[in-house]
Amino acid sequence: MKIKDFGVEIWMGLYENDCDYNLAETCVESLTVDQLLNYADNKQKIIDEILNMKLTYGAIEGSDRLRIGITSLYENMDIENITITHGAIGANALSIMTLVEPGDRVISVLPTYQQHYSIPESIGADVKILQLRPENNFLPDLDELRVYINNNTKLICINNPNNPTGALMDKDFLMEIVEIAKQYDAYILCDEVYRGLNHEGESFTTSIVDLYEKGISTGSMSKTFSLAGLRIGWVAGPKEFIKSVNKQRDYHIISCGMIDDRLATIAIENKEAIIKRNLGIVRKNLETLDKWIANEPLITYVKPKAGTTAFLKYDIDMPSEEFCLRLLKEKSVMLLPGKALDMEGYLRIGFANTPKIIEEGLEKISEFLKEL
Repeated sequence: MKIKDFGVEIWMGLYENDCDYNLAETCVESLTVDQLLNYADNKQKIIDEILNMKLTYGAIEGSDRLRIGITSLYENMDIENITITHGAIGANALSIMTLVEPGDRVISVLPTYQQHYSIPESIGADVKILQLRPENNFLPDLDELRVYINNNTKLICINNPNNPTGALMDKDFLMEIVEIAKQYDAYILCDEVYRGLNHEGESFTTSIVDLYEKGISTGSMSKTFSLAGLRIGWVAGPKEFIKSVNKQRDYHIISCGMIDDRLATIAIENKEAIIKRNLGIVRKNLETLDKWIANEPLITYVKPKAGTTAFLKYDIDMPSEEFCLRLLKEKSVMLLPGKALDMEGYLRIGFANTPKIIEEGLEKISEFLKEL
């Protein structure tokens, strides 16, 4: 199988450990194991449990306790609607490989996480790109979706909240997409890894699985829960679909780590406290970012409504990769070039790191822009 290089992951792997100011980070400031255990009522009991844990494969589809916890993120899911994966990246890959066959039409938004269009392309699907544009606040053009969808459409891939723009589709907007998909009996895969981080009002937007019988939600411990190192994600969807995903997973992951599963369970059972902490971080950092952009004549953006990332348009005649490499070399600040997201002329910034890193990193970018 031939597949296109994964731009975002290659860039992050090359540079994220070689900067002083990581403004490409998308996970809310990561928790230590000690901080996570402090959210639980019985810290020492959990430590003893882990120390005495016999490290077998464990529950193949994830422990019952973890999957029951994840059902609390949805309105109409039960344990048989959930399977545990290696991060959302595993959830997305397994879902697409379960559904898509050569010749199927797949519609994916852009920009988005590259899996949603590159994996179907590698399978031999007929992939149509639904371009997200700033004049539409980076929301899908539904008329364009109606043009692309046909009787051969197997899957529509969306990302809500969107990475990298921070755009947010509310319940009414999602229902419009559902009604379009229903006409052609197409599945909707919604990557919801940033769900729970709305910047105003309720922190959680409605999930696609609570709106559509052929809706599929993927999520993880990485972004909203600050636990990327656990590599725990999940798929939520129709029960028969989950059975098919589990047949696919047998070829790829068998099971996830028992210790990871146990720690993820602590997080999901204490989600209110963790999300309160994380909303405080991202909302404060977004205020800082918004004020900075207002004073930078070369930078504009559509202010994100959710998540941990924003998509910056820069008014400089320079390719995004060159911009980011020079910024890294001269100021030790890391951003993600739009090129890595197949969107030249933009920069992705993450505002999920510690406030000090965000503030000082933005000052360094200002220095760089003035020197240019």
